[in-house]
Amino acid sequence: MNPEFSAPTVDATDLDATDADATDATPDATIVVPLVGASVTELTDWIQTQGQPAYRGKQLHQWIYERGIQSLAEVTVFPKAWRETVTNVNIGRSRIALRSPSRDGTVKFLLEMVDGQIIEAVGIPAYKTGSNKLDRLTVCVSSQVGCPMACDFCATGKGGFKRNLERHEIVDQILTVQADFQERVSNVVFMGMGEPLLNVENVAEAVRSMNQDIGIGQRSMTISTVGIPGQIRRLADRHLQSTLAVSLHASNQEVREQLIPSATKYPLEALLDECRDYVNITGRRVTFEYIVLAGMNDHTQHAHELAHLLKGFQSHVNLIPYNPISEVDYQRPNDRQLQVFMSTLKAKNVAVSVRRSRGLDANAACGQLRANQLEQLATPA
Repeated sequence: MNPEFSAPTVDATDLDATDADATDATPDATIVVPLVGASVTELTDWIQTQGQPAYRGKQLHQWIYERGIQSLAEVTVFPKAWRETVTNVNIGRSRIALRSPSRDGTVKFLLEMVDGQIIEAVGIPAYKTGSNKLDRLTVCVSSQVGCPMACDFCATGKGGFKRNLERHEIVDQILTVQADFQERVSNVVFMGMGEPLLNVENVAEAVRSMNQDIGIGQRSMTISTVGIPGQIRRLADRHLQSTLAVSLHASNQEVREQLIPSATKYPLEALLDECRDYVNITGRRVTFEYIVLAGMNDHTQHAHELAHLLKGFQSHVNLIPYNPISEVDYQRPNDRQLQVFMSTLKAKNVAVSVRRSRGLDANAACGQLRANQLEQLATPA
């Protein structure tokens, strides 16, 4: 059985943590194929099974993570005769199917996996004020092909769910962006396609690799979730130093159920209880993501409700003006209403900021570029 694609799919309506566990697949350390995402210890074990000396494990680690090789044939410090015997070993790199740059420097990538599935990754550069010198480079990574959560406003959710991404497919997104920008990635956000907490094992393994193999600080990583019963506590038990971002998007249960179908199985209070446990276990505050939809959840009343929900919480609210998609009628709020909403929260002593959209001319909404491209591919010429 191919170890790359051994994980079973997830029923989009089944959010029980036990069944979510069934989607997790931890590769055998003695197999380690694909190689991307493997630690230096795993690579050393693997290289010895190939008849090579142990010290070549560290060399292979450097060539994968520092040089970003696409195949073992590129590792010129290895014997040529041996390289010719491993030409069919898949190290775990994707193919760039489409590169879509934006005027603000953001680049969205469509990446094709070995099985032909397409995912999105986004490179988001930030420059030092008044200069062309890069201050940081953030990658928005996907954790699944599609998404089973079917949130009403989300382009990815409209496209359905295919499968979880393996750890190498997540780490590959970082290597791809680094190679394209010719800059080291400094920050990672799991805010691309998919629900990370339905793929906890592979996400956690990818976080380990990004931290220990690529050198990105865990505190510079954010894992975003719409909320899966029991999974936030499970993540807390791993004691990662990454930031947890919870997608609330509503100030009351009724509105949340309209926007997020899975909310019917996971009431707001139960979700917030798990978030409090997360803070207590990890000592890390929680960020609450709130997509602001004109006329839907942007009234002053909603701001008051949200402040009440989060009273006494060690948290931060991130307001996200909506990026419209063609499949639904939700609209972006105007700047005045957004300012009133934010001011109301501040008056209630809620830490709040607005996340300004990047790459709007590059189909920036999650899943938008992939959906448009797949539609074009499916349309007869």
